[in-house]
Amino acid sequence: MNLNNISVLSRHVLLRKHVLGRSWLTFAKIRFLQCASKLVANTILTKLVNNRTAFPNPPSRTLFLTACLFNSKNDNIDEEDVIEAEIEELFQEQIPLGLGKDEHRVFIVHPDVKWGSKKQYLTKAALQMEEAVGLVKTLHNWSVVDTLILSTKTPEKRRIFGKGNFQILTEKIRSTPGVTAIFVNVERLSAASEKDLKEAWGVEVLDRYSLVLHIFRCNAKTKEAKLQISMAEIPLLRSRLRNEVENLDQQGGGSRYIMGSGETHYEMQQRLLKERELKIRAALEKLKKKRHLLRSQRKHKDFPIISVMGYTNCGKTTLIKALTGDTLEPKDQLFATLDVTVHAGQLPCHMTVLYVDTIGFLSQLPHQLIDSFSATLEDVIQSDLIIHVRDISHPETVNQKVNVLKVLSDLQVPDRLLNSIIEVHNKIDLVEGFEASDSEAIPISALKEHGLDVLKERMEEAVLKCTGRQAMTIKVQLNTPQLAWLYKEATVQLVDDTEDDCSANVKVIISRAAYGRYRKLFQVTS
Repeated sequence: MNLNNISVLSRHVLLRKHVLGRSWLTFAKIRFLQCASKLVANTILTKLVNNRTAFPNPPSRTLFLTACLFNSKNDNIDEEDVIEAEIEELFQEQIPLGLGKDEHRVFIVHPDVKWGSKKQYLTKAALQMEEAVGLVKTLHNWSVVDTLILSTKTPEKRRIFGKGNFQILTEKIRSTPGVTAIFVNVERLSAASEKDLKEAWGVEVLDRYSLVLHIFRCNAKTKEAKLQISMAEIPLLRSRLRNEVENLDQQGGGSRYIMGSGETHYEMQQRLLKERELKIRAALEKLKKKRHLLRSQRKHKDFPIISVMGYTNCGKTTLIKALTGDTLEPKDQLFATLDVTVHAGQLPCHMTVLYVDTIGFLSQLPHQLIDSFSATLEDVIQSDLIIHVRDISHPETVNQKVNVLKVLSDLQVPDRLLNSIIEVHNKIDLVEGFEASDSEAIPISALKEHGLDVLKERMEEAVLKCTGRQAMTIKVQLNTPQLAWLYKEATVQLVDDTEDDCSANVKVIISRAAYGRYRKLFQVTS
């Protein structure tokens, strides 16, 4: 039996997206008992787990769990599948922004602040506009129809610009055909500002926070990335909920209370939003514990950990690919990497290290967005060394460096890591007549694999220093497990036979802790 054999009514019930509740669970049980054998339940579960696109609408967690009730003996379904279904349901709840469209024609306006705390001193308005255009073009089928840099002395006001400039901007937008969204290139618009601007222009209004979140949503692949994005969306959902309630109050639209519930529509929505936030936090906590376990396992194996960080699209993934030979697929795209990934490589001394590829940074990102990804960035805090990759060909490379260091400071990265950062100047092949301006920085081209030998030597020196490892020669007895133990627990560089066929001199790099275990295990006195 397959899904086509279920009655029309049953399929309609199964495929609709329902809110989890007792009435739905009871009804679903009845319909399963009436219309669907256990074989049908198996078919549904298989399609839900292996081929979500088999359904015209995204299947809800309710449908998944209901099918599980009738398939408790199915060995193919486990707790991981249920967790994945829960995360997918949370992630599929779109922000009420109208950004789910396949395409948008965007008008970008950049407020050029003339003075005050919000003035940018390390960059220029034209370069900031260039980055804003790059953000929009990151999205598939989104296009920029026009741009405008407009000066302002009052960025804190609801309409950001003075009366005259705001009128010029509004006329410019209205005279530009086909505009479906306005991107105001500021960190975050207040709820009041967003409401005013939408009313004035009649289209969706975006700030950097909402646009970057949408880029994240489009690039998210793993469970952790989806959960972190869902958490970062909560402030936007709350803001829009307040706007909706204010609009209803002003229009005097309908009763404020839900019949028989004793709570207002706003209170009910706030409660549902709070419940959603708690679900996300609980799911994130589970993944955090799992990540902590993986981190503990890496520490137990005593592999040095090197975190590779930098501004978005600076070439971090390309560098890790060049250092490790892994089959990575770097993209010339903002925020191509949203998840922390770990890749093993070897230093010149044959010591194995783990390179951690991290999410790229961006200027003017609100704290809520950084906080949402703090669980991911904990790997950086636990690392032994940080490599800061800079795109030296970018005109804003100095400003990008300042932004990265600021985020690292906000993450409360220990001083031992901040003081030992190795700075790498990447993409020197794109700079004609490149000359190093910083004697401490290492110039490389990750794509062309130029300068990597120097970088590896510097990393080796830093890793040995920060991890307390030391190079030494140990005399081992070949008729014992000593040599095999050293190969497993340390980095063996050279084995020299001695005149005595029963022993050898082994040159190793070994940590103090491992050497202590070696001496205790084999009762070595010196």
